[in-house]
Amino acid sequence: MPILARPLTANAYAPFGAVIMASPRGEPGRPVNQGTARRWDHLASLENLRPEAALNLSVFRCEPRAPGPVPVGLLEKHPGSTQVFLPMTARRYLVIVALGGERPDLSTLSAFVASGAQGISYFPGVWHHPMIALDTQVDFACLVWEDGSEGDCTEVKIPVEENVVIVIPE
Repeated sequence: MPILARPLTANAYAPFGAVIMASPRGEPGRPVNQGTARRWDHLASLENLRPEAALNLSVFRCEPRAPGPVPVGLLEKHPGSTQVFLPMTARRYLVIVALGGERPDLSTLSAFVASGAQGISYFPGVWHHPMIALDTQVDFACLVWEDGSEGDCTEVKIPVEENVVIVIPE
């Protein structure tokens, strides 16, 4: 089941979360800091569905994948929290997402190539692949509510027989 990765856009990604970037819809933002900066507000909905969970700001350092198709052998979700990834050192990276309940619905599996100027959020419960750096090592700032329990993250293995592979256009 080859899936062609496409460029990350707010409209295409909307069922899974938000694209976080300056001027996401072409608007100019508002001036701040005595006119030396522009600001765009409320770019993503941030949800914590577990009152006992605390906001965790962490950094993920991801090594680049070897060129070629990317097999999908695992997906995960955070049922009680939005998760946000903001690239700090990226040129581009791969985002793989799917809808579903107890298990991912592979018919909704989508893949996107994000630029280094685009962050992403996953809605609570959206299935996704762990972050995939392309070309070079990438550091991501990550925000997610966690309490250290198994409820923080649910993982499922995708059977090899499903032959789920992401093709990245050059």
